[in-house]
Amino acid sequence: MSKPDGPPRGPPYAPPTATLGGVPTVPVDVPITAVFLCFYLAGVIINFALLRFNLKRNHRFLISWALGGFCMSRVLTCIMRIAWATNPTNVSVALAAQIFTNAGVIMVYVVNMLLAQRILRARQPAVGWTRIFHWTCVALYTGIGLAIALVISMIVFSAYTLNLSTLQAARDVELVALTYITIFAFLAPAILILSLSLSASVVATHFGKRSIQHKAIVLGVSTSLQLVIACFRVSTTWQSPRPKREPAWYDSRAAFYCFGFVVEILIVLLLTVARIDLTFHVPNGSSKRRSYMEEKEGCSRTSSGVGSGKGEEVEKETC
Repeated sequence: MSKPDGPPRGPPYAPPTATLGGVPTVPVDVPITAVFLCFYLAGVIINFALLRFNLKRNHRFLISWALGGFCMSRVLTCIMRIAWATNPTNVSVALAAQIFTNAGVIMVYVVNMLLAQRILRARQPAVGWTRIFHWTCVALYTGIGLAIALVISMIVFSAYTLNLSTLQAARDVELVALTYITIFAFLAPAILILSLSLSASVVATHFGKRSIQHKAIVLGVSTSLQLVIACFRVSTTWQSPRPKREPAWYDSRAAFYCFGFVVEILIVLLLTVARIDLTFHVPNGSSKRRSYMEEKEGCSRTSSGVGSGKGEEVEKETC
């Protein structure tokens, strides 16, 4: 007869319920994760190379740093998942892998939000450059930082207690934080739709390369993919936890990789290939001037982007 199971080892304690992606294994997860690791590593190299190249020619676009940082966080996520697969009983490694998995994607939401802000400020300067909108965005970014800090804290806190009421309280806090993160993920597409639904202001400015339609398509696809991730995560987290031996379909490896890494790679690939460092670039000092007009030797140049309807921009120069 087999001996009855003793008290759980810890702390930290392994979660008693099924988790997204399950416990990784060497034969299945290591090869798959290694492929994603290579993709993310390529994203790190390319975006940091673009950042360095642009800075050398005084073309500052720090969003490339954000994308590179996101890819770097995912490289660490993949490394921790591989380490977990090779040592599945190590709860500390599993905990670290879960933390990296939950924390990384926030950077994608922030990047899309920043791009949406630029479109709104270009088409509707009277709205996009107001102090109310500015401080609202600051509050939202602060909130997203607090939300991800709460998620990470609750994951760690839950691993160091067996008290059921405490675990339920931690879950409630995590659900509230994840719901806020999901709402934040909807803001970028909402701002994009608002920007395009309103007629361009008479003082609308053009920024970066390519037309506003091109920018809208790139951002529209990126935010749509982002919503796939956000909705999948919040909807599965709100489901009642299931036992480890009876996981739901959304706890499977296929769901973990397809609704996570695959969609993230598509977003990074889209934004990188679309060269957002050129199409979404704004002149240095725009935030201080609260305008995307480019100043050159005492003159300022702006483009209204409301030409003949074929994407031409009407340039105006004021000295």
